[in-house]
Formats: sequence, C-alpha cells, structure tokens
Amino acid sequence: MRRAAIERLLPAAYQRAAGPGSVLGALLDVMEALHAPDEAVLADVDALFGPYRTPDGFVAYLTRWVAMDHVVAAPRADAPLPLPAGRLRDLVAHGALLARWRGTPYGMRTALELATGVTGFVLDEPPDRPFHLVVRVPPAAADRLALVTRIVEAEKPAAVTVEVVTGDPPDPPSDPTPPDPGPPPTPEPDDAEPAAGVATVRAVGRAHVPLPHDPPEEPS
Repeated sequence: MRRAAIERLLPAAYQRAAGPGSVLGALLDVMEALHAPDEAVLADVDALFGPYRTPDGFVAYLTRWVAMDHVVAAPRADAPLPLPAGRLRDLVAHGALLARWRGTPYGMRTALELATGVTGFVLDEPPDRPFHLVVRVPPAAADRLALVTRIVEAEKPAAVTVEVVTGDPPDPPSDPTPPDPGPPPTPEPDDAEPAAGVATVRAVGRAHVPLPHDPPEEPS
C-alpha cells in the first residue's frame, strides 16, 4: 500500500502532521516498505498454486495438498527432500490423475515413474499367491528403494500384500515336453471394431491397465 493511500485513511489532523521530514511521515514510509513484499505476493498469488510456477519451498506443501504426503515424508521438518523439486512438480501436476487411478496397476506405475524418473517397473501377480503383488524395480531406480516402497504401500489396493524386489523376473523353467498347442486360433479380420464402451488397454505384468493417453471414460 502506497504512502499516499495510507495517508488518505488518516484523520485530517494526522494528514497535516505527516509532512516531509516529520516523524509521522517517516512512519508512513516504513509502513509502505513493510507492505511491499506482501502486496507483491498477492499480486501474483495464483502462481503459488501452479505446480510449475510455485517457488521450490512451496512444492512440498502442494504435494501434501494432492495426497502425496508419503512421497515427502521425512523425520524432521528441515530434512532434505527425497527427490528433486522437479519430480515433486510433476507429481503435483498429475495429482488428480493419480488420485483417480489409486489402487490400480496403472496408478502405481505412473506414480513410481513420475517420482523416480525411471521407466520399466514391472508389476507381477504370482499365480500361487493370490492377492499378492511383486513390484520389480529396474536397476536405474535401485538406489531409491525407500521412496519406491513408500509409494507402493500407499498406491496398492488395501487387501493386497506387496513385496518390492530389484532385478528382472526369473526365467520360467524349461519343459522338455512341449504342451499340445491345440487347433490354431481363428484369425479375426483386421478391420474388426472393438465393442462399444470397451477401452484400449495394455498389459503390465498380468494386469491390464489403460493407456496413459486414452483412459476409459467413467460411467455417468
């Protein structure tokens, strides 16, 4: 607030006493200087809530706004963040998408890729262990297992147990007697149209997840 604007709010007697070189005039100059930083913030307040415009010190706060507290969890308030601010900005920008797909393979894999900047996470459901999920971490993210584990625990379905391992999945055992393949499948025409309401999907491990650029529409 400018000094002139503050002065106009004062009674007439104070305005006459606030001339150049007066004590009250100096006080009004100080008030203007104290208001300037706050007014600069308010003039561009929408930038505080933009994931790619907010200051670095505010990114962790926005991460908690989009329910990604487990990513920035730290034992001390002054502890360094477990990942660069740019990764946090990506998580905030995709907060609505992650919340929509939480508890799904696509949601977990997307959160892991955004937080680590690494692709190649494999989600596997062993056939001999129902309701159990094995998350295989690519070598490039092996040094961030603590972060990966926190994300996996938060993004997995509540009724599913989970284990985080590094490395590629083991090769299946070789069988000297190959099984009978049976009759060949009937080929489908190339121009066959998908049924109405069926979304295009791709497989991750044994789970089918929507493509990131073309998620299925939610029922109205």
